[in-house]
Amino acid sequence: MKNIIVKIIIKYGLPLLLVGLTVKATADVDGVRVWQSPTNTRLVFDLSQPHQHKIFILDKPYRLVIDLAGSPQFKPAINKVELDSTLVTNLRTGRQKNNDLRMVFSLRGDVDPKSSILPPNKIYPYHRLVVDLYEKDIAVIEPAKAVTTVADKIAHNKRDIIVAIDAGHGGEDPGAVGYRRTKEKHVVLKIAKKLARLLEAEPGYKPYLTRTGDYYIPLRERTRKARDANADLFISIHADAFSNSQAHGSSVFVLSERGASSEEARYLAEKENEADLVGGVSLGDKDDHVAMTLLDLSMTATRGSSLAVGKSILKRMDKISRLHKKHVGEAAFMVLKAPDIPALLIETGFISNPGEAKKLATSSYQNKMAREIFKGLTEYFDDEPPEGSYVAWKKGGSGIATSNSIPTRSPRNYTIRRGDTLSHIAKRHKVSVADIRRLNGIKNNRIQVGQKIKLPAS
Repeated sequence: MKNIIVKIIIKYGLPLLLVGLTVKATADVDGVRVWQSPTNTRLVFDLSQPHQHKIFILDKPYRLVIDLAGSPQFKPAINKVELDSTLVTNLRTGRQKNNDLRMVFSLRGDVDPKSSILPPNKIYPYHRLVVDLYEKDIAVIEPAKAVTTVADKIAHNKRDIIVAIDAGHGGEDPGAVGYRRTKEKHVVLKIAKKLARLLEAEPGYKPYLTRTGDYYIPLRERTRKARDANADLFISIHADAFSNSQAHGSSVFVLSERGASSEEARYLAEKENEADLVGGVSLGDKDDHVAMTLLDLSMTATRGSSLAVGKSILKRMDKISRLHKKHVGEAAFMVLKAPDIPALLIETGFISNPGEAKKLATSSYQNKMAREIFKGLTEYFDDEPPEGSYVAWKKGGSGIATSNSIPTRSPRNYTIRRGDTLSHIAKRHKVSVADIRRLNGIKNNRIQVGQKIKLPAS
């Protein structure tokens, strides 16, 4: 039986990480890939067998050293390993006295390395050593901060509708691989970026891409990013696949009732450890019955909105694509499990179908798909604009308030006092917590005594 051993040893004042597997066979390195994301650099090594390895950091200059035991061979061509635009500047290999293979990566700065070994699967039929490098003393600026406030509309208390666009898969996860090795992760990122450009050009809208390049983001991290961006809508874009190459058509999915129920239970179970905001309400101080009721109300409302915008988008997609289903489907996709954001998963077509794969790989069809998704969501928001948004103000007419718009007077200043909470402030001033957060770029429930904020017009 394989036995995993993890030890931390201090050597010359630097951390040394040993991760070992008690195996007899020598594992060769068959491939190396480097993925760069905004938060970390990922190194992936394809191994013929799992085996023992050591990782440590050297400084002056900074280097990552990985030793592989058992005389393995390094088979990739070093000059073919893509390092451009990553934290890694150079790679070299050598042999230790005991014949262990040593790989040395030159780095642009100091890092914290974390490693794991992944077993074979259908996509990667070999063992993989994964090493994530997290930069030290570097403040990561999330793109979400750029979309939490809209300076040119603050004066009239009109905000943009924020649409979080999630391109599925990425990095080591290619998603479905179809005709002529077309990869889902590349196709959906191109469609996502085209949709973002359309929203950027439309007054009253602001896109937020959960990923902007070829790297992987965990499913719950995608939802967290959307919530941090104060998104009004979350759209996850994918391309379907099936064993039968004749399967075809586009689809739109929302979270099923069963999926919603399981997510309610998860949030409820975690409320003692983390105060999750759901519709502007903290669950940490509520008893189980009240918390479950609040979650049920929130998720019922967002599922209703998800279905409505999903129908609008599906209707538009029907103009350029055969539909796999004529109605909005329901499924327990993890990426849709955000209790306070309407969320959709869009399957743009079957990449396993040669005809649809050819179309999805072309820029012209990607433009058409992005355009119809854009029209579908903007038509929905034209009918149901969020309170306080520029679209709601425009619908109500200049200076005229409707049920979905508010008077166009300037925001009010407010200083946080002892005992204040966002929900109490919102209730006292007859505004929503969501609008307070968006107006001030507040990501969570935390406020401080003496902090100055702006309050929307009630």
